[in-house]
Amino acid sequence: MAEAGETVESLAEKVCVDPKTAARWLAAGRIPHPRTRIAVADILGRDAADLWPEPFRRRDLPWFRPWAELEQDATSLRYYQPLAVPGLLQIEGYAHAMLRVGGVLAPADVEQVVASRLSRQAVLVRDDPPQVVVVIDEVVLRRLVGGRAIMCEQLRHLGELATWPHIQIRVIPAAGPWHTGLSGSFVLARLPDAGEVAYLDNQLRGQIVTDQADVASLGRRWESVAGEALPCRRSVELIQEAAETWR
Repeated sequence: MAEAGETVESLAEKVCVDPKTAARWLAAGRIPHPRTRIAVADILGRDAADLWPEPFRRRDLPWFRPWAELEQDATSLRYYQPLAVPGLLQIEGYAHAMLRVGGVLAPADVEQVVASRLSRQAVLVRDDPPQVVVVIDEVVLRRLVGGRAIMCEQLRHLGELATWPHIQIRVIPAAGPWHTGLSGSFVLARLPDAGEVAYLDNQLRGQIVTDQADVASLGRRWESVAGEALPCRRSVELIQEAAETWR
């Protein structure tokens, strides 16, 4: 704080909390809410994992850890993914196959990320799981990842998840025209304080979006892509039909 020219009061004002709350962060073991950690780290020009390392002692890639924390804290998650099954819904074989392609990650890193990806899925079966709505393009069901057996198992897994009361999976037909979502995948997360953040992915690393104008823009894009998707029941039927083609 001193290096960044901030006081408890100025920091509290910038992240919209009471100064007494901000003062508690200086004590060992007092850790802010995930979204607040990200905001404070941005203001101080530091990595959130350097300021509060305890929540980041995970097996994720370092740049992904802040989002993993937010994901676990979310009350609802809205995914749009045009190219692959979202990580939160992947089976182990599918995740391995995706991460091994091109030799971009070392084998040890692949195992680490797969383990983390699978552990994140515990959020789906906790006592108070988030409401999850996933929109994918039909090409996700048709593109081979791993082998035919892996694809069949993965799509059957999607079909089963879609029967859970807090999970919806909807598919945009391949025959449909170009739509705004094809510019890239994104996730919207609603947090317990009713705030919303987003996550964007690219070839190098992900980006957490907290600017409310940008989040609102992504919300409009979400409404657009969701409007292109089939209803839930027809989407599940399409997923089941695609699973059978991989047998």
